[in-house]
Amino acid sequence: MEPNTTVLPAANPPGIPQQSGPRAVQTLTSDFETFLKMLTAQARYQDPLEPIDSTEYASQLAQFSMVEQQVQTNDTLASLFSQMGVQNAASLSAWVGMEARAVTPAFYDGSAITLSPQPAPHADQVVLLVLDETGKEVQRQPLATSDEPLNWAGLASDGTSLPHGIYSFEIESHANGKLLQTDPVAVYSRVSEAQIDGNTVTLILPGGLSVPTNAVTALRDPT
Repeated sequence: MEPNTTVLPAANPPGIPQQSGPRAVQTLTSDFETFLKMLTAQARYQDPLEPIDSTEYASQLAQFSMVEQQVQTNDTLASLFSQMGVQNAASLSAWVGMEARAVTPAFYDGSAITLSPQPAPHADQVVLLVLDETGKEVQRQPLATSDEPLNWAGLASDGTSLPHGIYSFEIESHANGKLLQTDPVAVYSRVSEAQIDGNTVTLILPGGLSVPTNAVTALRDPT
């Protein structure tokens, strides 16, 4: 799937003919006129000694009527699917510009990143681990034993800014000097684009990162 492309459901579902709309109606009308001419010619030149059974005429008319109804049904379905696609595209706009919280890496561009740590309930010491794009630990700092969101400024111990790029976060929960567990940290990232791919909606984040909407645990207005 190409970047900057919103993928919408196909206008015609599998198994439904692609031809619909005015052109299909015109074709159907033309075919019906041809069918009547053939039926008239068949009746005119039939063998008088072995006339065609009237039930056969009725059967042919019924079959053509079924085709006509199918074409009209396809036209209606195509219109409905087109409307659904427009509605889905409109619903995507609600995500764009919002900040979504999810357990995912985040792109650091010099601005603070909001983290949402969840320490173990009985932890008496919490440590934040910052990992670069390769998974290498680049920073370790103590945190309060709280689940309140906090801003990570991206500053090294000497106060200089870390290189811009993609970082992920983990927290270690300790109790009585022992490590209880290590957990990934959810981050807030601004949504720049939303895409539909089949039944999945994917959010595009800064740095080319992406996350499915079913992984989002909170949504907030950055203003």
